[in-house]
Amino acid sequence: GIITICSFISPTREIRHFARQIIGTADFLEIFVHAPLGTCEQRDVKGLYAKARAGQIHGFTGIDSPYEAPEAPDLEIRTDQISEEEATQLLFHFLLPHIQIAQNPPTDSDRNHNH
Repeated sequence: GIITICSFISPTREIRHFARQIIGTADFLEIFVHAPLGTCEQRDVKGLYAKARAGQIHGFTGIDSPYEAPEAPDLEIRTDQISEEEATQLLFHFLLPHIQIAQNPPTDSDRNHNH
């Protein structure tokens, strides 16, 4: 099997609800990577937040376009309070119990005989 982690800019609850419907509730985990606006602006090496504040970019989430924080995420990672390594470990330890690994995965021999 394949385990896929997708990251989306999803500024509204409606968009996140739509994603949950498409993926399916059983396979969808909402993880809120929480970076306050000030933190995002401090980390912005491309200067996009400054351009948005100057009116050079329109529809920028958190500046002139709304952002709705998740109401009940499965996990919240406060990136302004922990390091990247700690955030990665937090995510890994949260996801690990959700991953089902086959007890007896098929071998190459099994795959070749099933044709």
